[in-house]
Amino acid sequence: MNSEERKLYDLAVKHLDTAYAPYSKFHVSAALLTESGKITTGVNIENAAYGSTICAERVAIFNYVNQGLTSDPIKCLLITGNTSRPISPCGSCRQVMAEFMQAGTKIILTNAKGDYKEATLADILPYYFTDGDLADGRNK
Repeated sequence: MNSEERKLYDLAVKHLDTAYAPYSKFHVSAALLTESGKITTGVNIENAAYGSTICAERVAIFNYVNQGLTSDPIKCLLITGNTSRPISPCGSCRQVMAEFMQAGTKIILTNAKGDYKEATLADILPYYFTDGDLADGRNK
């Protein structure tokens, strides 16, 4: 990890305790860096109606949207958890990433012990569905 990514990691680990996970006790945190250096964060937020739970990755991305940063491309998304190996995003999070990130955007999968793996969106979600697929389906 470079110094920018290490800053994301430290921030994400710091926020792990703010996750709201009273049911699973599974805390996840994410930090997102834009090309201009802006950072947004997110933690998982559970709900008694499990389907209403939202993951840390989506919270970080939705904060990016909410702060009006969509014209500033995402450079890197880092995810961490109190896991024995680097944590990986769920399928729903991967699809949301595809909406707001480029195929080559760096994703760093980590754990709170400092282990990590680097990938790109294309690595973790090949053949993802995009707005281009919607347009193509409408034109037939």
